[in-house]
Amino acid sequence: MREHQFPARYRQLKALALLAPMALLSACNREVLNPAGDIAAQQRDIIYISTALMLVIIVPVIALIITFAWRYRKGKGATYDPHFDHSTALELVIWSAPLLIIICLGALTWWSTHLLDPFRPVNRISAHKAVDPRVKPLVVQVVSLDWKWLFIYPEQGVATVNELVLPVDRPVRFDLTSTNMMNTFYAPTLAGMIYTMPGMRSTLHAVINRPGTFEGLSANYSGAGFSHMRFKLYGVSEGGFQGWVTRVKASGPALDTPRYLALEKPSERVPAMYFSAVDPGLFTRVLQRCVKPGTPCTTGMHGGHAAEKASGESLTPAPGAQGTAPHSHQEH
Repeated sequence: MREHQFPARYRQLKALALLAPMALLSACNREVLNPAGDIAAQQRDIIYISTALMLVIIVPVIALIITFAWRYRKGKGATYDPHFDHSTALELVIWSAPLLIIICLGALTWWSTHLLDPFRPVNRISAHKAVDPRVKPLVVQVVSLDWKWLFIYPEQGVATVNELVLPVDRPVRFDLTSTNMMNTFYAPTLAGMIYTMPGMRSTLHAVINRPGTFEGLSANYSGAGFSHMRFKLYGVSEGGFQGWVTRVKASGPALDTPRYLALEKPSERVPAMYFSAVDPGLFTRVLQRCVKPGTPCTTGMHGGHAAEKASGESLTPAPGAQGTAPHSHQEH
């Protein structure tokens, strides 16, 4: 019986051994290393450069360990010098190379931190294309809910849940906040991660450079529905984007205050939803935590005039709301 089982087990182990390298190779094509946006492409290049710099130390060290272990093994020419305690030349070699690598990594980190600051507007569409100053960035307001993503297009007057559509080669400015708990907005093919926090607004600038369908997700644990808090990201042409906006306007209900309050309740595995209109100032009231009628706005943290100027929205409370309009604004 065991003689018949052995070949089967051997074939299973052989299949697993073949699948392992294939899985590693397939991982190389993940969105992090195959970006569709210029910001993500620059972040990928930083990963490559950092890895190469670290390998400059790691590879020689591993090679020398193997070489020394073989060359100076017992009985094969090893020497013992009980009086040896210091070598200036050896110390210089040991410490200078890692020090240079640390300096290079530090300079790279400082440079990339300032260049890829999410609050900084993009200064190029791609490595070979500058930003057209006549093109206005697309504004998308992002609200992380339990456990879904709400995307509001204030200039187009539409909103979606768990579906983000962006025109190719057009700068995008994301204004982000959260309703209940801290979360993280992450579209690997587009740009890096950025936190969303209740009562605070984050900003992310990015651009997508090629059409396609990509994945976005929450990268910060936020409860039971965290694993399925994902959204689809579509890169489309400018004409395709305008056509999509027209279709959304022609279908779906309006996102008014009662419908938003119902949407705000925790839910999991939510399919894509579309809203043909959005209450003016909804995002700002979400940010001010005064969407629910009778709830005062957080006047101490965000001011009305600056917030209204930055978001282009009115801070007039929703019908039936008793909130007061804030008077001073502080960016976070």
